[in-house]
This record gives sequence, structure tokens and C-alpha cells, in this order.
Amino acid sequence: MHSKKQTSVKYYVGIDVGTASVRAALVDEFGTVVAHAEQPIQIWEPQPDHYEQSSADIWAACCTVTKKVVCGIDASRIRGVGFDATCSLVVVDKQFQPLAVNSEGQNYRNVIMWMDHRAVSQVDRINATKHRVLNYVGGVMSVEMQPPKLLWIKENLQESCWEKAGYFFDLPDFLSWKATGVTARSLCTLVCKWTYTSDGGWDDSFWNIIGLEDLVKDKYKKIGNHVLSPGESVGKGLTPEAAKDLGLPEGIAVAASLIDAHAGGLGVIGADVKGHNLPCENQPITSRVAMICGTSSCHMGVSETPIFVPGVWGPYFSAMVPGLWLNEGGQSATGKLIEHVVRGHVAFPELQSKAAARAQSIYTYLNSHLDLIKKSLPVGFLTVDLHVWPDFHGNRSPLTDLTLKGMVVGLTLSRGLDELALIYLATIQAIALGTRHILETMQAAGHHLNTLFLCGGLSKNPLFVQMHADITGKPVVLSKEVESVLVGAAILGACASGDFASIQEAMAKMGKIGRVVQPNHEHKRFYDKKYEVFLKLVEHQREYRAIMKGF
Repeated sequence: MHSKKQTSVKYYVGIDVGTASVRAALVDEFGTVVAHAEQPIQIWEPQPDHYEQSSADIWAACCTVTKKVVCGIDASRIRGVGFDATCSLVVVDKQFQPLAVNSEGQNYRNVIMWMDHRAVSQVDRINATKHRVLNYVGGVMSVEMQPPKLLWIKENLQESCWEKAGYFFDLPDFLSWKATGVTARSLCTLVCKWTYTSDGGWDDSFWNIIGLEDLVKDKYKKIGNHVLSPGESVGKGLTPEAAKDLGLPEGIAVAASLIDAHAGGLGVIGADVKGHNLPCENQPITSRVAMICGTSSCHMGVSETPIFVPGVWGPYFSAMVPGLWLNEGGQSATGKLIEHVVRGHVAFPELQSKAAARAQSIYTYLNSHLDLIKKSLPVGFLTVDLHVWPDFHGNRSPLTDLTLKGMVVGLTLSRGLDELALIYLATIQAIALGTRHILETMQAAGHHLNTLFLCGGLSKNPLFVQMHADITGKPVVLSKEVESVLVGAAILGACASGDFASIQEAMAKMGKIGRVVQPNHEHKRFYDKKYEVFLKLVEHQREYRAIMKGF
């Protein structure tokens, strides 16, 4: 039901394609999520480190969730649509039909996921070139970026895929094409994942030296030679076919898209903080860092001038906030790591049954169990003898070492729920210590960061949030709307509609603060010591690997 007063309100649809699901939200002009829906999507893992999806499955899920959130709403009030997605690679032929990215020839599996690490050999060779474009990715390209994946396809699927391919899309750009029929790419995706630069465009010498000269000869038609800024209107809006698929009117404005983490940053980093007694109040937006934490985590900091941070992606001009340079740190496995540790423990079935008996999530139950066993100690101090190095899927930032492995120090023969709770706590602390490592590296390079803005699934976990505040020593701001990534996507749609003069204006109006979590400074000494141990762990790992080298 909507009151008469509400009938004049303008709405925008934000569509977010995450790792395992597609979500949509109907968001009003004040940044309130009016309706929300979610649909799972398939993931295939045909062999270790190979992760694939289907663009048809993803688009079908986009249509399902969008129809749900706009149901019952006066369509004339819906002004724009914005997409964000993981930076996965979509491959289609010259007729835009899906092409297999696997040796089995399964064409519907035409997406190499962001977290796919099949192109290790290719990225090593790319990094060995030391080409100047690598300066904009922290000096070392990640296996999760698109050039190594393209090279892998050429070297392993030349006849079945490479030679037949008509277009290679970053997933956010595939979605805007599907909605509008226009193959324009977002500056965000091309700058962050493809080595495009906002001032110089494509660098022919890079593609030639890595063996992908075919793309240069084609004048970059396959990977994008029409580039738009995020939030800019694409083509003539929704095509009749896409409008029918999504349950929206034809011609509604569609925005140039963003990578999912960048949409989360957009949804939180520009919020008005007046009256919350935060160190970033009356400070430029450059004092803030947006942390988008879900399956993986990204750390977004902006600056007025380019800052080159070793091991941290960027600087990227206008990739998130127009007119500002972006640096992006990241951890490849955070939510996925917590799930891996908890579900793989021998006491997990007991946890599952006890949580179900209380009608609680397993993480809510674990948090309350930690409160029971802490006795007079602060919860965090329970891990004085238990330490985790969290790089079970390699280190993205700031060490940029794909080969690093996870470590746990302090295990005993105990197998009960207490031990599961402790390893869960130590894992969360390790992720927060990794965040501290990234922030300190960014600050050493010239960033001035004093406040964390968190969003994403893990920001719903109070233990995760408090550990990040305590371990970094910085206050954490949580947005009023938990689904900040969807708000960010809707902000794009709002800009494309012309209802706001700029992304900055939309960010200030539609991004709202919910709660502030302050660090407990009395615990500083303990976490400083934990951080010392944390850094020793990676030293030891490198030492023992040096000893074993050659075997």
C-alpha cells in the first residue's frame, strides 16, 4: 500500500549481481529501500581454481528479482535502472550467443568468474613484462583481472572460443548491453580490470607485448571502444525486449554500470555525517575508506591527486566518484573464508542443530557462545594463543602474492563447540588484521584515512564490525540501509534519469548513516601485539617455503 503523499515520490531500480545470487531493490529518491528480492545463481567448478557461470542464468535471475520489486508500483514513478556486478568475464560470439569458456564445450557456461585462478601462468608472464600499465594496479597484476583470462582463452581454447568470440564483456557491461542493446563499456570496469586509462585509453604496446595483438588490430571492438562514465545514460534506455523481460516500461533510463564493490562504495562513502562526532566530519571525502565485505572484501579510498600504493590497485581516475582518484585494496576470501572454517569444523553439525533449536543463524549463535565462554575477559582476548593468517586463496593486497596459503597457529586436540567458536573468532580477527595491513600501506603512501564505512553481508555481523573498529583503531560507520550496494546501483539509475545533477549530489541525498561503532581503545595494546604476531606469520611462511624450495 502506498499513501497519496507517496505517489509523487520518484523510484529507481538497483540490480546487483553478486557471487552466488542476484538481488534487486526499489529505492526511493531519499535512499530508502522500499522493496528487495534475491535469487540464487549457479556456479560450476569443473576443476580446482576454475569457476564458471552462465550469462543466461544471470540475466534470468535479474528479470525475476526486478519483476518482484516493482510489483504494484506505478511504473511512471520508476525513473531509472542501475546495474552492478562482480568483475567476471563474459564471452559471446559475433551474434551475441554464449561461447564455452571450458574444454567440455558447454556454451551456456560462458562466464569466467572473478575468483577464477586458472590464469596463473599467464599473469606471471604479464607481470614479467613490467609494462608501465602495471603501475596502475599496484605494480603487479592480479590473476583475477581480465588480461590474463583473455590470454588463457587464446592459449587453451583458440579454435572453440578465441577465434569465434565477437565480444568480451565485463559482467556489469554485459548487463547494460542486455538492457539497452548498446555495447558501450563503463569507465569503471575498463580502468579497474582491463588496463584502460581515463586519459590515454588503451595502450597498444601492452596488448602487443603480452600476445593479444589481435585485439589491437580489431581497434578494440571486442573489448570496448565506446566508453561511458558510471551513471551516464546508455543509448535510448530499456529496449522493448529488455523492458518486457524486466517488467518495466520501455525507454526507462539505464546507467553505465559499476563493479559491485564500487557500487557499495558509492552507496556509503558520501553520506552526511553531521552530528555523529566522527573524525571525518568537516573533512573531505578523502578521509574516508569504504569497505565492502561479502564473499571477498574491497577497501576503497579516494584522493584528489593520484597516489601510487604498492600492492594496492589504482590510482584509477573517476572509477567510482567522478573527479577523484580511486585506490582499491582487497582480500580475495573473507565471507567465503569464515564459511569454510566454520562449516569444515567437526563440531559444525552440533552448531547447526543448536542454532536451529534457537531459530538463530549459526553466526548469531557463535557470537552468543563466545559471550558465554569469555568469563571476565573481553571477547577478543580469547585468542591470545590462537592466530590465523587468512590468505587461504592467496593475498590480493598489499602483498600481491597469489601463492600465499592460510595458516593457523595454536591448535589443540579439542574438537568441541568452544574450539569452533574460538577459530571463528580468530578468523574474523585475522581478516580485520589484514584490513589494518592494507590501510597502513595506503596511509604510508599518502592517504589520510580516519573513518571506516562498512557495507555488505559481513557488516551485519556485530562481532565482525567491532573487531574491525578495535583492530584498526578507527570508528566504523554502518549505513541506514544494510543493502548499500543496491543503493549504490540505484544512485546510478538516478543519475542516468537526470533527476540529480551529479553522482555526488545523489550520494549525499540517498546515502544515510545508521549506526556508528567506536573502537575500544583500552584494547589497543592487545591488538597491537596480535598485529605483530600476524606479520610474523607471513615471515615464517616465506622462510619455510624458502627452505623447501626445489621440492
